[in-house]
Amino acid sequence: MTTSSSRQRLTLFDLPLDVVTLDQTLDRLGDWIYRQPRAPHTVVTLNPEFIVQSRTQPDFVNAMQVADLVTADGVGIVWAARQLTQTEVPRAPGFDIVRGLMQRHGADLRVFFLGAKPGVAEVAAQNAARDYGIQVAGVHHGYFDLPEDQRVAELVRDSGADLLLTCMGAGRQETFNQYWRQVMNTPVLLGCGGVIDVLAGTADLAPAWTRRLGVEWLWRVGLDRKRWNRAPRLAQFVRMVRAEAKRTAVKTR
Repeated sequence: MTTSSSRQRLTLFDLPLDVVTLDQTLDRLGDWIYRQPRAPHTVVTLNPEFIVQSRTQPDFVNAMQVADLVTADGVGIVWAARQLTQTEVPRAPGFDIVRGLMQRHGADLRVFFLGAKPGVAEVAAQNAARDYGIQVAGVHHGYFDLPEDQRVAELVRDSGADLLLTCMGAGRQETFNQYWRQVMNTPVLLGCGGVIDVLAGTADLAPAWTRRLGVEWLWRVGLDRKRWNRAPRLAQFVRMVRAEAKRTAVKTR
């Protein structure tokens, strides 16, 4: 089995996956944030649902394929990489990336909070400023339609943010970041799902033991009825990986 140092980027179902640890991710993003001149970089935290959902969303596929960094968000991606590429891939989940950047850079970091229901981003920003000492560059809810995208992108641009947390759901957040990256010109554009809800306290972070084992998705799906509709996607992902592994084994015989 290959080690994480022997390959830098893998491909899973035509999507990229970078073999990077959490610390390496934080180092790279920190370099992008403070590099001059400013330039935008998109970051995707890949999970099984992204792969399943992307099968019918070409724009989502493109946004992931051209992303500057794609990390393994959960154990499902780690398992798939092991099954299909015989590579051990470290995890760098979205919440851990956000918390790590805030802990490392504190008052030197200007963050724009984009997503969740109206009012939630404001609470998340207040809590993050209190807990990590970051500067709040701006806030905006995630409930807006495509015709408003440019207005929101220009708000982000004018805020002078170093880091954009885009929490608008899989597909929507990645395509928004990619399409408007040059307009926003924010050094790091991170699609990170429910992170704003967690920072605001409106959603719970999975217990530490589930995160250590990489099975927090089981805890979430099991306890949150709103997530029960996600179980079929996870089952579909397992079938996809097994079918691809079987197909690859036949080709190599």
